[in-house]
Amino acid sequence: MLPEQVDLHARPAAQFVRAAMAFSSRIQLAAGEREVDAKSLLSVLSLGAKGGTSLRLRAEGEDAARAVDELSALVAGLTE
Repeated sequence: MLPEQVDLHARPAAQFVRAAMAFSSRIQLAAGEREVDAKSLLSVLSLGAKGGTSLRLRAEGEDAARAVDELSALVAGLTE
C-alpha cells in the first residue's frame, strides 16, 4: 500500500522505476483495474495513485521474488 502521505507523482515514481529497472524480470504494477509496466515512468505516473492506494506488484523472471520483496519495501518506505 502506498503510504497515506505520498502520492505517486514524479519524484517517488522515478525512484520506484529506477529500482525496478535494476531487475531483469518483467515487472507489472497495478492500482485498481489498471496494470502497467513498472519500468516505464510514464506508465507508472498514468496510474494516478494517491496516498493510501493499494498497489499490486507482479514479476516474472529469474529475480522475480527478490524484485517483489525489494520493491514492496521501497513503496512502503516512500516519502514526499
